[in-house]
Amino acid sequence: MTAAVARKHTKHPKHTKHVSHKKRGSKHNHRRRHHRRHLSGLPGAPMPPSIPVKAPPPSSTPPAAQSAPITLAQARRLLWRAGFGPTPGQAEALAGQPIETVIHSLTRPSGEAVLSGPEPTDDEGNALTPADAWGQDHCWWLDRMVRSNQPLVERMTFIWHDWFANSNEKVGDQQRMLDQNALFRTHALGSFDELFMAVTIDPAMLVFLDGIYNERWNPNENYGREMMELFSLGADRGAYTQSDVHEMGRSLTGWTAEWTQSSGLQNFHFDPERHDADPKTVFGKTGNFNWEDAVRMCLAHPLHPSFFVAKLWSYFVPTPPSEPTLASLQGIYIGSGHSIRAVLEAILMHPDFLDGPELVTPPVVYNAGLLRSIGRPIDTTAWAWLSSAAGQQLFYPPNVSGWDFTRWLDTSTAKARWEMASYVTAKTYANPWPGQGEAGYSETEQPLAAFASAMSYWADPQLSEETRSTLIEFAQQCLEGGVIEAAWQNGPFRALRQNALRMLIATSPDMQVS
Repeated sequence: MTAAVARKHTKHPKHTKHVSHKKRGSKHNHRRRHHRRHLSGLPGAPMPPSIPVKAPPPSSTPPAAQSAPITLAQARRLLWRAGFGPTPGQAEALAGQPIETVIHSLTRPSGEAVLSGPEPTDDEGNALTPADAWGQDHCWWLDRMVRSNQPLVERMTFIWHDWFANSNEKVGDQQRMLDQNALFRTHALGSFDELFMAVTIDPAMLVFLDGIYNERWNPNENYGREMMELFSLGADRGAYTQSDVHEMGRSLTGWTAEWTQSSGLQNFHFDPERHDADPKTVFGKTGNFNWEDAVRMCLAHPLHPSFFVAKLWSYFVPTPPSEPTLASLQGIYIGSGHSIRAVLEAILMHPDFLDGPELVTPPVVYNAGLLRSIGRPIDTTAWAWLSSAAGQQLFYPPNVSGWDFTRWLDTSTAKARWEMASYVTAKTYANPWPGQGEAGYSETEQPLAAFASAMSYWADPQLSEETRSTLIEFAQQCLEGGVIEAAWQNGPFRALRQNALRMLIATSPDMQVS
């Protein structure tokens, strides 16, 4: 199995009252790495432009497969990959229903999301202040992942946060990051065109990729490069040249903001005086292009559909799509007018998703899934630093490429997952040493019953036969050989065995993948 490492940005410099017009280099000043997970599924240039656009199939899955009953294993996978893991009994309730019906229940929610359960608090029981306190933005969003009745909307918000990665390390304003988070949620399953247009002028993005420094006197290439390389077309595919990067930067000129000592950056707006109104040549076409034209040209590029569907696919399936699947998904994307939902439904119904190889679960999803399985609310802010140690703190992706989803597990991050599981169980562990008047743990619990109890604690997750037999063997042997020397140890030692089994289940290889 594979897994991810965190990287950081430098902080955003101070501003004068208006954004300075003094020269700034147009080279990207962030440490950048190619996002191999996103690029591995993309075919090389040139791509055949003759993708069918009329009457595309509703999905790349045969109709018989869409109406087939979903199995328990498929339901569990769906809830982990298209959400944040099942609540007790949720996967079992879905098993046997038509696959299409189950998937549509996730992809076609109605109304506003409902958050069920206690409101999130810090360790002292105080309401979270996500815009003001370190780590509470992470915990606020984790709470939505745990409690929302629209898990796929939240999962797609999480994906867009990685796709259009901005870090508060440079943005320096938690409220601005929360506003961008709301933008991603609003457009989670809608039109990619509208999402791309909105995020291009989002204040957090304008700060993060220096859009407010991009002026006709000294064009900045940062966003122009990334909007093509990472957001819409892909690198090393022949989609654009360095000249296109420069000219795209000129097209994007004009956005600015004001700085005050009391409020920092504010009043993000387009200033025509800062915009380069001279002709530009992008992708071989010449015109007086502006920022909206820049987005439209990326979306109209013949290599955009293949990039979009392969990158979206990579968040849900660890292996690249076959050529027929890629062509089918492109047809759906183009024929639906760039609908995110239409492509996503086809991916979730595809056999490679439902029955293909396992995918390593990201740290935040793992954390949310453990909490959901035992019904624990957000009642501590420890999740922020625990998740950071595991390689993923929300609102702090390592760089503009986002997290590397192919590298989630190593000796350091695996230890952090153990600590995360330990924190999850901390308030409901089997107490070996009850106080006066408290009931002690069973003094007679047998090994198979102990294993069954530990499985029930985690809502009966799916484990391989190898893992199950290993854990049962542990339950049978850990109290043998004279470990229990006195009658008073029967209850405490069985409680310790129960806690060990719970931790071994939560940190088993099976619980790191879906």
